[in-house]
Amino acid sequence: QVQLVESGGGLVQAGGSLRLSCAASRSISSIYDMEWYRQAPGKQRELAAVITTGFSTNYANSVKGRFTISRDNAKNTVYLQMNSLKPEDTAVYYCRARRIGSLADDWGQGTQVTVSS
Repeated sequence: QVQLVESGGGLVQAGGSLRLSCAASRSISSIYDMEWYRQAPGKQRELAAVITTGFSTNYANSVKGRFTISRDNAKNTVYLQMNSLKPEDTAVYYCRARRIGSLADDWGQGTQVTVSS
């Protein structure tokens, strides 16, 4: 099991940038694929970005070209750089650690991102 703490959310104007961080309580380097999800008010939680233990990345079409996921295994931290933010990016953003070869996963508590028009 790993504890995850997200940070970096806030209020930003459309076109602005934010960088979210997800700090893990233990090493994630060879064990966990890491994911960022988001949930807008009244909507289902959706996958925004994934980074595997091998540093492969994948993005939802809605964020592709604007968001970048990265991981620093030495710091047990995953990042989500969000550029060219839009009001529709407003959501609570959650970090998820998915243990490879297992159904086990852990979630952070979420961080609010609000983009004003």
